[in-house]
Amino acid sequence: MQIWTVVNQKGGVGKTTTAVSLAGSLNAQGYSVLLIDLDPHASLSYYYNVEENSTPSLYDYFLADQNIDVMRLVKNTKQAKCAIIPACGAMATLDRQLGQADGKGLVVKNCLNELKGKYDFAIVDCPPVLGVLMVNGLMACNKIVIPTQTEHLAIRGLKKMLQTIELLGPMMIEKPKVTIVATMFDRRLNACQAAYKSLRQEFRSSLWQGYVPTDTKFREASQRGISIGQLGESSRGSFAYEKLTNDLMRA
Repeated sequence: MQIWTVVNQKGGVGKTTTAVSLAGSLNAQGYSVLLIDLDPHASLSYYYNVEENSTPSLYDYFLADQNIDVMRLVKNTKQAKCAIIPACGAMATLDRQLGQADGKGLVVKNCLNELKGKYDFAIVDCPPVLGVLMVNGLMACNKIVIPTQTEHLAIRGLKKMLQTIELLGPMMIEKPKVTIVATMFDRRLNACQAAYKSLRQEFRSSLWQGYVPTDTKFREASQRGISIGQLGESSRGSFAYEKLTNDLMRA
């Protein structure tokens, strides 16, 4: 099972949209996908209309020293071959409750190890806050996807994110490949053009050689609880994520 973690220490950059779109693109190719929502805001869970207060929850799994059958955490979505482990608001208290407890950075990794063979891919949607949940997402994956909005402040957040990954590097058994994805790009805006140029200059080795454009179809897909590629019509956004998915699979 390949595990892709979608993460950035800045909010509003398209993390959940990226997780949903990658899952939809993989589903379209016949792959089974498990989504893991690590953000206490539970945007990914809400997107798929999955009850965030179901029990047992991932929160319970963290506190119970993982002595819970992992399959009890998994909920089906309306999409074929797409399941989710939802988040809940109580997960926001995990940093305070767990403190410096040993081994809590590997909870999600251990959870996914128990699910090997059941899904082709797992996609982890991380919170924008550095803490035990983000660390779990980073420690569990084979590949890290960093959506970065094409605007000046987002580039500052990207630098912080890369510093965090470098800090965790010595603790990672397998060093994940990092792919930066420029999102919300509007070629009509000079600010977007300038930000994209800065991304290419500063992060060329890790920057995906494409971008995700602004597209009203993302809003329509969100209202229907499906990925943009599942709308059944061609669009700039669906084409971008289809290409990104294929490039990540080859990387």
